[in-house]
Amino acid sequence: MDDHARANPANTGAGGGDAVVFRVRNVSKIYTMGEVEVRALNDVSLELYNGELLVLLGASGSGKSTLLNILGGLDLPTSGHVTFRDQDLTAATEQQLTRYRRDAVGFVFQFYNLIPSLTALENVQLVTDVAVKPMPASEALAMVGLTERVGHFPAQLSGGEQQRVAIARAIAKRPDVLLCDEPTGALDFTTGKMVLDVIDRVNRELGTTTAIITHNAAIAAMADRVIRMSSGQVVETRRNEVKSAPEDLSW
Repeated sequence: MDDHARANPANTGAGGGDAVVFRVRNVSKIYTMGEVEVRALNDVSLELYNGELLVLLGASGSGKSTLLNILGGLDLPTSGHVTFRDQDLTAATEQQLTRYRRDAVGFVFQFYNLIPSLTALENVQLVTDVAVKPMPASEALAMVGLTERVGHFPAQLSGGEQQRVAIARAIAKRPDVLLCDEPTGALDFTTGKMVLDVIDRVNRELGTTTAIITHNAAIAAMADRVIRMSSGQVVETRRNEVKSAPEDLSW
């Protein structure tokens, strides 16, 4: 086996255990625009397991971002239930959802959402100042390879470096879950692989349950499991018996 290929554990929760972190049951999401109803999700059921790296794959409009937003407590389904461990997110109050997002979830978006007037260190400290059990901001930046760039402002950083700052900000709270929405979508091929390598290392070293949504089918090779979506439905679920390292991906 190639040194970079990693065999998948045989248990149900391939990333690091078979405990269910998320349980999604019969979830639908309907947006109403005037007299038109748009069904973004249609009766979706799935699980996410402790410590796994999951890729949600699908074209634009397939429902994957809507699903990620519901998992992250940014949106609620029209019908169905979502539980995080023993917490029913669909029955949670706004205050409970705010606490859940603050304490349990790290978000990484396609566009980095950094504060231009703050340095890399200060952008990460925005999270560590309010988190319950944070790691030092400098430690989070070291984990993504940016020790030498902590005093730089976003405009002084490349796109890949800005995305790594965003990842450092997301992981500094030591989240149970890392949700990544097209994290390489604004990056070139080489830089995108560097960012995926950071996400992969965070998943392995911190044991963070990680979901990456992407339209790029090549990224699926680095996942424990791949869930493919189309027209608001799950159309395929498969497990990678052997995972590829991000550096070995090509697209």
